[in-house]
Amino acid sequence: MHFTKVKGILSPGNGMNLYRGCSHGCIYCDSRSRCYQINHDFEDIEVKENAVELLEKALIGKRKKCMIATGSMTDPYIPLELTLEHTKKALLLIEKHGFGLSIQTKSDRILRDINILESIHQKSKCVVSITLTTFDDKLCKILEPNVCVTSDRIRVLHALKERGIPAVVWLSPILPFINDTEENILAILDACAQANVYGVIFFGAGLTLREGNREYFYQKLDEHFPGLKQEYAKRYGFQYEVASPNNKRLSTLFHETCEKSGLVHDNDRLFAYFHEFPKADKTIQLSMWDNLI
Repeated sequence: MHFTKVKGILSPGNGMNLYRGCSHGCIYCDSRSRCYQINHDFEDIEVKENAVELLEKALIGKRKKCMIATGSMTDPYIPLELTLEHTKKALLLIEKHGFGLSIQTKSDRILRDINILESIHQKSKCVVSITLTTFDDKLCKILEPNVCVTSDRIRVLHALKERGIPAVVWLSPILPFINDTEENILAILDACAQANVYGVIFFGAGLTLREGNREYFYQKLDEHFPGLKQEYAKRYGFQYEVASPNNKRLSTLFHETCEKSGLVHDNDRLFAYFHEFPKADKTIQLSMWDNLI
């Protein structure tokens, strides 16, 4: 861990990352790619020590309320968060100033802040995104070794359901020759339906590989799936988009199953949902309704 001061915290699209780097150890992580210019060991977490202060200034300065997003590059609930509480402090500011939240994680540590998430959703809007890659907890410990397993994440989905907080599942990545099976897709979608999630994001069966994350991914293939690296190298070379041979069949299965289960499965619609801030303040709406009664 090391600390740094930054000049700004919100992107033009109102996204933020309070940390840089990650300790989850996911073998496929795109954030390791050199194009993101993380000039330190990926597991040596860079903490933006003035992030919370900058966030409050940014929120106060905004003319219109909007959705604030976090979790795209670094999981907001890495172990350091338990002591530093950057994410918690940021959520409290978002709740205090009446903004909405779109937050993505793989960790059940998010349950620590479920009361804040519920309060944000009651005042404006909160959407929680949970990544699920494999229904098999044993395989999950190989693919994502330093974070909670899939069954724990499914319990998070049910906890969100009980609080009335909408959830979206990222079914990604589906790795060729590893978790690209009908059984895996159907099991995850059934869990999503049982937890009444709003929708599921799916980019097809495959993953992206580029300089930085490709080398790490291949190293892990050698450790856990002997011989598979050679199959990847032979079949895909240095391709950026690496599609499963089962992509067409699994994509059809995915969309048909979501349609039957009532799960939103249009990526454009889901990304729009992340950004849509409620037109009217919920508190005002409730007050007006009370007056009518």
